Amino acid sequence: MAPRREKYRIGDIDLTDIRNRNELRVIKAIEQVLREPPVYTPDPKDIQDIYALALNNLAPRYAQTGTIVLRDPVRDDQIVEAVRNAFVRVMERPKE
Repeated sequence: MAPRREKYRIGDIDLTDIRNRNELRVIKAIEQVLREPPVYTPDPKDIQDIYALALNNLAPRYAQTGTIVLRDPVRDDQIVEAVRNAFVRVMERPKE
């Protein structure tokens, strides 16, 4: 088993398939915001910062693979707003 997966084990129980449901939603929102004017082309580190900032500003929604979600309390517009705010913050304070 890969070393990373070993970190996410308790005995024989594998916890690697438990994910924050907002992760993929934030990635899609980043792609959407990148297409909006004004055109801004962040470097890879900026994208990572935007991703982390947006996730940190949203309530986490962890679920295991195969879980049925009947209602998601984090709306799509909240995700996009968190991403836009993260973009602004990174653009205002770029790392050098």
